[in-house]
Amino acid sequence: MYEPAPFRVEDKADMIALIRAQPLGLLVASRADGFFASADLVPFLIDDEGLFLRAHVARPNPLAQTLAEPRAVLVVFQGPQAYISPSHYPSKQAHGRVVPTWNYAMVQAEGVARLRDEADWKGAQVAALTDSQEGTRAAPWAVSDAPEAFVAAQLKGIVGIEIEIAALKGKYKLSQNRDAADRDGVIAGLTADSPAGGDVARLMAARKEPETRG
Repeated sequence: MYEPAPFRVEDKADMIALIRAQPLGLLVASRADGFFASADLVPFLIDDEGLFLRAHVARPNPLAQTLAEPRAVLVVFQGPQAYISPSHYPSKQAHGRVVPTWNYAMVQAEGVARLRDEADWKGAQVAALTDSQEGTRAAPWAVSDAPEAFVAAQLKGIVGIEIEIAALKGKYKLSQNRDAADRDGVIAGLTADSPAGGDVARLMAARKEPETRG
């Protein structure tokens, strides 16, 4: 990943927070014949220390066959993103030397993936993933709400994936290379543009950086 210093994220807590906010990851595994990317986005859980990613997939998923032996993998998590128009920059009026770009946030996790097929492990993982998404609902659904025999049958149809994280790398490209006036212009412009733009604007506002342009 290309990581210019102004955009590099060093705080592991920030990266864990993005993964939890955007848990659908694209998993890419190395193979003798090249690379294999999961055909579907896979929802992951990450522990508080950022040591492991855990997930599950359907047993027939080719990803399960690819990971039959421990294998190095890369998982990509993408956060908010938005196109940045030069018209958002006050400096456009001053000198016109501006071009379009894209703002976004992403985290990449590298590590070794292993399959987990123990019923207890899979049951705990599915319950924890469900709780992570249902917890804020007024009437959250729990795995235990379903008949026990039904849940046991469903668990037989999946395999677990556990990734021991070797490295977390984050990149939040949020106009840190522009001056304060241009950054404020982008925040205002994105807020007015669209819901997706508003998500990026809120992330920018929460992470205002000192001016780095020189």
